[in-house]
Amino acid sequence: MSNTSDQPTSQPRPLVSVPVAPHGHQIQPAHRTVLPGEDSQALSLLAEILAPSGGPPGADRLDPLSRLCGQHPAFLDSWARLAEAAYSGGDPVATYAFARVGYHRGLDRLRRNGWGGTGQVHWAEPTNRGFLRGLYMLMLAAAAIGEEDEASRCRQFLIDLDPDDGIGVGARPVLASGDLVEPAELP
Repeated sequence: MSNTSDQPTSQPRPLVSVPVAPHGHQIQPAHRTVLPGEDSQALSLLAEILAPSGGPPGADRLDPLSRLCGQHPAFLDSWARLAEAAYSGGDPVATYAFARVGYHRGLDRLRRNGWGGTGQVHWAEPTNRGFLRGLYMLMLAAAAIGEEDEASRCRQFLIDLDPDDGIGVGARPVLASGDLVEPAELP
């Protein structure tokens, strides 16, 4: 006699009706995800690149940040900072591309660390900031190139991931097509 519980069933299991936000995830406050720390060498290189002015990366930092991303492609904050540099240099399409790479790499890392599409990811945790900064830059770039729906989804995702709004997106008005923020206002 075979064990029927081990055999695949031909009928799909019923799905529970769960409200899902426009960004496609159901964030639950009881679950918080904290990403592990980045490679110390990558952090040192980023600190060296950012040290000259201490402010948001400008277009003059594109080359060193690009090299850093090439040397440490899993380093989320390097992609976010590369997106910031492109944004500061007035290139919203490159900003969008760099931010999207960081965002997708960040989702992969979050999933590997237990996120599963439902947990909060707080800015208060320094190791989460690279992902959140990248998502913020994706929001800005999407608005700048006229992708208002995506900009809105990114904004809501940031607020849902971190209800404390450590990055400050909730304090800003919703960005419309073509809207830009000053580079000095970047997180």
